[in-house]
Amino acid sequence: MTATDADPTQSRPVLEVVAGVLEREDGQVLITQRPPGKAYAGYWEFPGGKVEAGESPRAALVRELAEELDIEVEVAHPWLRRRFDYPHARVDLRFFRIPRWRGEPRGCEAQAVSWERVQAPTVAPMLPANGPILAALALPTVYAITQATELGVRAQLAQLDQALDAGLRLLQVREPGMVPADLAAFGRRVVERAHARGARVLINGDVRLARDLGADGVHLKSAQLAGLDARPDLPLVAASCHDADELARAQALGCDFAVLGPVLPTRSHPGAPVLGWTAFAARVEPLELPVLALGGLAPADLERARSHGAHGIAMQRAAWSGVDLLEDGSHPREGA
Repeated sequence: MTATDADPTQSRPVLEVVAGVLEREDGQVLITQRPPGKAYAGYWEFPGGKVEAGESPRAALVRELAEELDIEVEVAHPWLRRRFDYPHARVDLRFFRIPRWRGEPRGCEAQAVSWERVQAPTVAPMLPANGPILAALALPTVYAITQATELGVRAQLAQLDQALDAGLRLLQVREPGMVPADLAAFGRRVVERAHARGARVLINGDVRLARDLGADGVHLKSAQLAGLDARPDLPLVAASCHDADELARAQALGCDFAVLGPVLPTRSHPGAPVLGWTAFAARVEPLELPVLALGGLAPADLERARSHGAHGIAMQRAAWSGVDLLEDGSHPREGA
């Protein structure tokens, strides 16, 4: 039996499609409704359309949004891909995040438009390929990693309070130098502080400890990925990755996001090999899960990271180097 015999859908051509996530300063995103006469009429989706022959995905996005919404895209960051089999077509869908454009979006093709909060959209139903995108958009673009062993617990908690007040909404407790009892006590205090401000906490490498502390999830070490047959039963699961195989494994396991690095040289590992931005972009380009860049980064690198396909950045030292670093607009917008 041939592959085509086994799955007739595989013989259909793949449509290359682009979609744009317009993001306002208040965190709301634009969703449009498919008009009568189109497949899935009445369903809601992120605006976009087909890539024409000889056209780059970004050029197609600019053209489609000008035609559909009467806007001029100024900045479009490559983001996620979604491959989906609809009854009417197989699509390879590339999403871009668009923080800046000119003009006021309006439906030029009889489609309704609506600005929605990512965490609580009021429109339904969503087009199937677009639904998981909302969950990914709810992930902050800055991910801080604790450094209490080096800074001291008291200093770390004080800096954590400042960072949370400045907008930090996602962090990882990673303290390999702490004995288990001290780690549990520290982790509990971090979770209490974070949850009081609406932030989420992952525990590095220890599913049981994450459950015991009431944390939001676990951050898997790269060595743990190969040994797992199923995603840990926690609301949020992330993974550290260093190459394409580990990224593919994190995606297959159903992780919510991955961290890839090191992208740039770091103080902790001077002289160690680094990816650089070109290799980083190549590794994340085919993926369907959000990937944050790690290694030698500061908040000022967020825009560059996103221009290379990163969902955002993960930081350790730079996350605690001063509240002003988190108050410059680089912390995530939560759609409040």
